Amino acid sequence: MKIKIIAVILALGLLISVGYVKAQKTDSTTNTIETSTENGEITQEEKNVSNETDSNTDGSEETESQNEKQTQTQNVVPDASGKIVINDVPHIQQMPELPRGCEVTSLAMLLQYAGVSVDKMSLAKEINTVPFRDQNGVHGNPNEGFVGDMYSFDNSGYGVYHSPIAVLAETYLPGRIIDLTGQSIDSVYKLIKSGSPVWVITNSRFASLPQSEFSVWNTQTGTVQITYREHSVLVVGYDDNYVYINDPLAAQSYKAVPRGSFEESWVQMGKQAVSYQ
Repeated sequence: MKIKIIAVILALGLLISVGYVKAQKTDSTTNTIETSTENGEITQEEKNVSNETDSNTDGSEETESQNEKQTQTQNVVPDASGKIVINDVPHIQQMPELPRGCEVTSLAMLLQYAGVSVDKMSLAKEINTVPFRDQNGVHGNPNEGFVGDMYSFDNSGYGVYHSPIAVLAETYLPGRIIDLTGQSIDSVYKLIKSGSPVWVITNSRFASLPQSEFSVWNTQTGTVQITYREHSVLVVGYDDNYVYINDPLAAQSYKAVPRGSFEESWVQMGKQAVSYQ
């Protein structure tokens, strides 16, 4: 009788053990499925993030260009008096390295404001140059390149006009450079209002000069009028009475010069102006 009871107890114990093991396997399988499902969801989220990143990359250049234009427009600050000024335009002095380098220095200011990492010395090396006089004694033409020595007053030199400047600027901002030469002063102010500073040729007095200050050179490519008071600055603002400039010969930025006389000097020098869009 005792043996039968012991056998029954052993049998019940064996059945309980088998049931427990099956339950453990079921729980383990369930956990594995749940873990696998969770990992699958995480992987899908990663794929979604990756897809979103790829989608954003496709339009990154367009977005950057739009952001740049928006930032420049935001930097234009009009006030109640009608004064319009572009803020945060860098001011670079041409001296002492470039005694005759006002044109490339003003271009460096423009390009840096446009987001280009370039300095005046790099532009001085890259601008096209022509001899002050060739082997036949004929003057160089500033419409073709910088005439003579930009780096020292010990040698003869003059300057450079708008066309070579626009060509050089185009290498840094391809498809965006605007040569406004020959247009009205309103075209200059329109670009200022839109947030783009404007490179111009004027003279160091910022006023109309007497004809005695001018000479006419005969060059290999035609005649050209020059004055040794020729000067280049960057226009950064204006109001009814003044034009605001970054002058590479000045110690401070945003120099105010009388608007009427400045416009006369600009017209007298051929309405030369270069900017970007």
